[in-house]
Amino acid sequence: MSNIYIGYHFTVSPKELGTEILIAELGEKPFDSFIETEDGFSAFIPKSLWSEDLLEDIYLLNNPDFSISYTTEEIEQQNWNEVWEKNFDPIDVDGLCHVRAPFHPKTDAPYDIVIEPKMSFGTGHHETTHMMIQYLLDMNVEGMKTLDMGCGTAILAILAEMKGAKPIDAIDIDNWCYLNSIENAERNHCQHISVYEGDASILEGKKYDLIIANINRNILLNDMATYVECLNPGGIILFSGFYEQDIPHIDASCTEKGLTFLSKIQRNNWVSLKYQKS
Repeated sequence: MSNIYIGYHFTVSPKELGTEILIAELGEKPFDSFIETEDGFSAFIPKSLWSEDLLEDIYLLNNPDFSISYTTEEIEQQNWNEVWEKNFDPIDVDGLCHVRAPFHPKTDAPYDIVIEPKMSFGTGHHETTHMMIQYLLDMNVEGMKTLDMGCGTAILAILAEMKGAKPIDAIDIDNWCYLNSIENAERNHCQHISVYEGDASILEGKKYDLIIANINRNILLNDMATYVECLNPGGIILFSGFYEQDIPHIDASCTEKGLTFLSKIQRNNWVSLKYQKS
């Protein structure tokens, strides 16, 4: 594969919904990966797979309900760190958890997490990751067998271990996320995280006290029965990756399968929900 990439830097408004839809469309193209930015996201494709008409059939770019602009640049693969330093600022969640890149100075937060963002979502900038961090900070997870489903950069698995959860399985269907999660677990000196590449089908026979599922509505609904089957009685499951208007669909599926609603966190139009298995 060529070591030259074409980077597309998108500014999207409204950001949350537009970004989700546009990434879904671009996912049908040979883009390697995406990273969040303050005003949208960046998408990367090997130059060897790029073509002039790459974005011609992208519906959202011509949708009057969204304002989308972009710039492009050629990027040498070995210069990725320059991209991260331009786009990745440290995150502070309630003064308790700081998420930073290796090039940021160490902080005195109780939980100081170092993430090499590379090309994966889950740096903590996104509302859903931020809310899941808030939930974990508020919980006593000591000794809980934990699943981080759709782990991205493994930031939530890392925080869970820092708070005493073990053992922890971190699973993502994306190969880049899988490799990045392994690196980040090692970078944060984690001893109890096992990373797997795959989907919910690899959960058969596994049992957990805590499940963290920050994915999207359709995948959550599709795999809900598997998650509930894997959750021990009395276990906690945290959901995010969807909007406020999706709550009735998620809640109906949870209630039908024997989960009890405990609480909700909302950040902009994104929500996280906490349930317990009776």
